[in-house]
Amino acid sequence: MEKLILHLAKSLVDDPDAVSVKMNETSDSVSVQLSVAPDDMGKIIGKHGRIANAIRVVMKAAGSVQHKKVYVEIVE
Repeated sequence: MEKLILHLAKSLVDDPDAVSVKMNETSDSVSVQLSVAPDDMGKIIGKHGRIANAIRVVMKAAGSVQHKKVYVEIVE
């Protein structure tokens, strides 16, 4: 799951080296903290949060395979 969000985020930003992911996994949920460069925050969030919501939908679909809830937080 970590590789998936890294691939998604790195393909969207101008500075892929600044992308980092922290995951906290419990028995029934996964909390993902996605961090990007400050200049790339707009590219990850998108207009009206559409790209951020799309990332969350993809990650929730990936989590449903493992029967876990996925929470994605985009941090600076």
